[in-house]
Amino acid sequence: MNFDLTKILNSKRKFCSELAARPIVEKLAMLDALRERELAIRQSGRHATGSSALREEPEPYRTGGGDGKASES
Repeated sequence: MNFDLTKILNSKRKFCSELAARPIVEKLAMLDALRERELAIRQSGRHATGSSALREEPEPYRTGGGDGKASES
């Protein structure tokens, strides 16, 4: 494995700019897919341990007001 920090940072910047250029609908679809994956992983972890010791409730989405700021919890 190569740990060329310059190459890694350039790759991260490229990925970030490509992600930022995607339409919001596509980004929301990606979030939905990640959520489904998280739920599947959580369910498989519960069945493997036989208990809910690994159970963790997700944080609710924080939506802001009209000014674009996240609401305080």
